[in-house]
Amino acid sequence: MRATSCHHDHNLMIMDTWMDIPAGEFKAKCLQLMDKVARTREPIVITKRGRPVAKLVPADEPRPAAPLFGYMAGTAELRGDIVQTPRLEWSALSGEEDDLYTDLGSAESSPDVREPTRRYRRK
Repeated sequence: MRATSCHHDHNLMIMDTWMDIPAGEFKAKCLQLMDKVARTREPIVITKRGRPVAKLVPADEPRPAAPLFGYMAGTAELRGDIVQTPRLEWSALSGEEDDLYTDLGSAESSPDVREPTRRYRRK
């Protein structure tokens, strides 16, 4: 059974058409009806004892996927000179922090530091 409704939306008359189908018939022809809705883009109202209970509508068209590369183009901001690096001297190279490590000693002289025991499994 075909149904048509008319309504006005901002001085435009819009006509909606759809097909009513009983639930038992929908159950028997479900896959064919889904193909028909996809092809014609016309919704189907499923009824139970003459009352509408569900509506089968066409899915929205898939949007193209966002590109993987370049999706953040234009969002970065360059500040300063990215080619010329500043001439900073590291304290590790200048030796000004050497006095902080004098009382630590070496790893070989410390009794708490040991080589881990190696365990081998047979294959």
